[in-house]
Amino acid sequence: QVQLMESGGGLVHTGDSLTLSCAASGRTGGMYAMAWFRQAAGKEREFAAAITWVGGAPYYADSVKGRFTISRENAKNKMYMQMNSLKPDDTAIYYCAATPGPRATLSVSDYTTWGQGTQVTVSS
Repeated sequence: QVQLMESGGGLVHTGDSLTLSCAASGRTGGMYAMAWFRQAAGKEREFAAAITWVGGAPYYADSVKGRFTISRENAKNKMYMQMNSLKPDDTAIYYCAATPGPRATLSVSDYTTWGQGTQVTVSS
């Protein structure tokens, strides 16, 4: 079983940047795709970005494309998301997720392991 823990959230202003980190622990020996999802207050959890086991061809939601960059360091069991040009609409709890296998997907239901989340608040 893989455990995930996010860090790096906080309160920032419009236009600022943040980098989120996700540390995996436990049974990390197999291949797993990873993703970031986010959930704003009163809304459903939505896909933000995903990355395959080998780290190539990441996927992004249209709402974050061009501003967010997902990456991973398998040797360190870590995943990151660099978030630039933050907007108030980016305010949400950001969750790290993992699913067995090399391929990343965009669906919440495909991910089997979740972190506790980290709050990102962007003030106008």
